Amino acid sequence: MASFLKRLAMGCAVISACALSLGTARAAHDQKLIDRGAYLARSGDCMACHTNPGHPSYGGGYKITSPFGDIIVPNISSSKKYGIGNWTEKQFDRALRQGISPRGYLYPAMPYTQYAHLSDADTHALYVYFSQAVEPVEYPPVDKTHLPFPFNIRQIMFGWNLLFTDKTVIPTGEDKPGSVERGRYLVRALAHCSACHTPRNIFMAEKTSKPLAGGRVGGWIAPNITSDPISGIGSWTEEEIITYLRQGAVEGKAQAAGSMAEAVQHSFRFMQKSDLRAIARYLKTVPPVRDPGQEKPDYAFQNPRRVDIGILDRAENRSPGSMENGKIVIGERLYVGACASCHQLQGQGTEDQFYPSLTSNTATGSRYPNNLVLAILKGVHRRTNTGMVFMPAFEDQLDDAQIAAVADYVLNHFGNPSARVTPADVKRLRHADVGFWTVRLISNIIFGTVIIVGLVILVLVISLFRRRRRRQR
Repeated sequence: MASFLKRLAMGCAVISACALSLGTARAAHDQKLIDRGAYLARSGDCMACHTNPGHPSYGGGYKITSPFGDIIVPNISSSKKYGIGNWTEKQFDRALRQGISPRGYLYPAMPYTQYAHLSDADTHALYVYFSQAVEPVEYPPVDKTHLPFPFNIRQIMFGWNLLFTDKTVIPTGEDKPGSVERGRYLVRALAHCSACHTPRNIFMAEKTSKPLAGGRVGGWIAPNITSDPISGIGSWTEEEIITYLRQGAVEGKAQAAGSMAEAVQHSFRFMQKSDLRAIARYLKTVPPVRDPGQEKPDYAFQNPRRVDIGILDRAENRSPGSMENGKIVIGERLYVGACASCHQLQGQGTEDQFYPSLTSNTATGSRYPNNLVLAILKGVHRRTNTGMVFMPAFEDQLDDAQIAAVADYVLNHFGNPSARVTPADVKRLRHADVGFWTVRLISNIIFGTVIIVGLVILVLVISLFRRRRRRQR
C-alpha cells in the first residue's frame, strides 16, 4: 500500500510538472505572439492614425483630411463597447484586409488595400496583440465622419473594392533579413508606403502605372520615392535612406514633417535595422518615374543668393509679438525676424544642422512649395531616438500675405527661385482645402443627376395623376 501511494504521489508530481511546463510554454508562446504583434503594429504605423494627439493610444479620433472631407479614425483598443474587444479574429481579418468592419464598410483612408497583402500569420499576431495587450479606451471619438452625398453612402465602397483591391498575399521574406524580398513586403504591405507616395486617379485609387511616384496627403507633398535619380531617391545611398527613416532627416537632402514625421515618430524609428535596410534596398529597385518638368533633384539647389547682412543693423522690433499684430509683408524683414535666429541669416542652418540649412533641402528646392508653406503654417514636430525636433507654427502669428512673402523670400534666396507662393495658395493650405476638382465635379454631377431624376419622376407622377383625374371626369 505504501508503495502504491508513493508511486501515485510521484505520478501526480510528474503530471503537475508537465502541466506547469505546458502552461509556462503557452504563456511564453502567447507573449512571443503579442510581442510580434506589437512590432507589426509599430511597423504598420497603426499608432499614428488611431491615436488622437494627447489622448490614449489607439482610442481613435484622429482626423484624416481627404478630398471628400474629414474622416475620423475609430477606436481600435480592446474596449468591448467602443473598440474591437468583441470582434472575432475573422471580423478583425475582414476589416484589416478587406475594409469591411462589423460596423460597415471602411474608407480606403484606412490602408486595407495595402494590408490585403499581409500574411495570415502577421494578421493573426496583430489580432492577438490588439485584443489582448492594448489597454481598452472606454469612450468613442468625439467627432464623427460626415462626408457629403454620395460619399456618405458607405455601400458604394463595395463596387470600389471590386475595382481597386488586389488581394494577392506577398511573401514576407522573413527568412531573408535585409533582402529586397523582405523590403517589398514591408513597402507594399505592412508599412503601406504607397498609400501616401503613389498618385491617385479620379476615383482616389492608386495609379498602378506609377507606383511610389509621389502623392499628396492633406496638402503635403509625399515625394517620389522611386529609383529615379532626379525626381526620386535613386541618388540616395542605402545608409541615407535608413538614416532618414530612423531620424527623419538627412543632412543636405531632406527633413520629415507632417505625416512623414508622424511615421518616423511612431513607426520607423522602432523598426529593426535589417528591416529598414530591406526597405532601402527595395526602393532602389522600384522602376524610376521621372517628372518631365524636372531637371535636377530638389536638394540640388545649393547656392544661396547673397543676403544683405546690413539689415541686422536696422532698428526694428523683431520679437514674435511684433509680428502677430504687424502688417509687414516684406519677406526679407519677416525672415530676419521669424526665421534667421534658427536657420541663420544666409540660410545655412546651425553648425550641427539641428536647425537645417534651407539650401540643399527638398522643401525649398521643390517645384511644388506646399511642404515649405505647411512647415511655416503648422510647424515641425518629430520625436526621434536622439531627441525632439521642433519648429514653431506661425499660422496664428502671420497672415496669408505674410506667409506668402516669407516663403517667396526663402525660395528666391535659398531654394528653387522658379517656385512661387501666393496668398491664395497659403489660404488654401491653411484651411486644408485640398479637394481635387475632379472629386468635386463627380460629386456635383451625381448630386445634379439625382435632383434631375427626382424632378423627372415628380413630373411623371403629377402627369399620371392629372391624366387619371381627367379620365374619371
